[in-house]
Amino acid sequence: MKLRATIIIVLLAIIVALPVLLRRETSTVSPQAADDRLVIISPHIESIRHEFGEAFARYWKTSTGRTLYVDWRTPGGTSEIRMVLDAGYEAAEDTGRDGIGIDIFFGGGAPDFSGQAKKGRFVPLQVFTEHPDWFGEAGQIPETFTGERYYAADHTWVSTCMSQFGICYNPDVLERLHLPAPKIWDDLGDPGYTGSLALADPTKSGSVARTFELLIQDQIQRELKKPGIDRQTALDTGWKNGLQLIQRMAANSRYFTDSASKPPLDVGQGNAAAGMCIDFYGRSFSEALTTRDGSPRLIWIAPKGGTTLSGDPVAVLKGAPHPEIAQAFVTFCLTPEAQKLWFARPGTPGGTETRALHRAPIRKDVYTAENLANSTMPNAHPYTDEGNFIYQGDLTGSAFNTIRQLVKIMCIDSHEEMTSAWKAIIDAGMPPDAVAAFSDVSITPYESYGKGNPELDTKDSLKAAEFASKLGAQFRANYRRAEEIARKSATASHATAQ
Repeated sequence: MKLRATIIIVLLAIIVALPVLLRRETSTVSPQAADDRLVIISPHIESIRHEFGEAFARYWKTSTGRTLYVDWRTPGGTSEIRMVLDAGYEAAEDTGRDGIGIDIFFGGGAPDFSGQAKKGRFVPLQVFTEHPDWFGEAGQIPETFTGERYYAADHTWVSTCMSQFGICYNPDVLERLHLPAPKIWDDLGDPGYTGSLALADPTKSGSVARTFELLIQDQIQRELKKPGIDRQTALDTGWKNGLQLIQRMAANSRYFTDSASKPPLDVGQGNAAAGMCIDFYGRSFSEALTTRDGSPRLIWIAPKGGTTLSGDPVAVLKGAPHPEIAQAFVTFCLTPEAQKLWFARPGTPGGTETRALHRAPIRKDVYTAENLANSTMPNAHPYTDEGNFIYQGDLTGSAFNTIRQLVKIMCIDSHEEMTSAWKAIIDAGMPPDAVAAFSDVSITPYESYGKGNPELDTKDSLKAAEFASKLGAQFRANYRRAEEIARKSATASHATAQ
């Protein structure tokens, strides 16, 4: 009991300290002078926080005549936010409180919002009853698109814009490496990229984790489309192919970063040839990093297959201290005026104040000829693009957390052994037996992992860590064995040549 009480006190101290530790003052109104306050926890970058914070403060002033201070809390990505919410609500439950002193959760991936909704931490959004004509197939915001959900069935969260993970690459570096421009995820597994890929850690970001899931699902869908193949064989083969592609990409990587802006920055500066990158970072760096003749140092593409248009949601937290303002913020984010902020050029009618946000709005009616002409995405037509990949949740959705943990165990924790083996395999001329040992993922079959592995998904962190350690040891043994085979093959080839 004493230990439990101590934990609760520590958690409460963290929550109390959050306003000081995590505050980002972007408002032109000081917290002391403002009539009202809104507290938002968000993974969004500063430019998004500034533009939406200031725009809503103006909207609130016009609507009510009252000034507003927007208090942003930015602990990191959605993984860090999840830990803050988990700790806060567990402490609140133990002390009989409803909320944690935060009004809004703004930005991230739909899986993270779905997870929090299942825990009962959101309240129904009033925008669905105030503006029912905005939603559904006949409205401006569909419930689902490309297989992705854009708002919760119980109306506890709603997406405000779309995101798409893709590939960013430096054309000059690729030319030096004698590599063609990548078009699909498979291209990043080419040994020619060794030591020159910039990847992100899926355990630190829900959107990155979803990208790895989609990459695997793309491989499964390819197998399912093959004539004469039974479904179970297609699932098994596609799952295996997906994990092996991730292995090759990871072996080519320079690092796995928890900073979403690092890959495009390094690619743009020529420190990496290509990398994983979300669309708005790709477009932002492509615009900012150019050669002397104005050519982009970085090009962003949506790879054919393996990427969807996922929603970026907002929700009102249970026990929000300012519920009326919080509900108004959600409604504001879905108005046509606020929606234009996502892709309008600075200085254009209804555009941003300082920097372009390079995001795709969620409302269909915002993609008018006039708005597109004033946007940074003049050719954007997400709802009519015939090349969209269709996500099928029944194939890999239950394995979302399992996949992010597998990438960590198989690639990040074992990166030293993995890259050493990969280099030896390449130096030896890619001997098939060494490649087979390197790519052995038989210990993580679809049957046990494709629907979510209970050993990795358990809430008992000690048991999960113990299982992950055993699994990691097996993968490291595979890589060491592959390296040994490759070196023996290279020695034999050298002896034969002499």
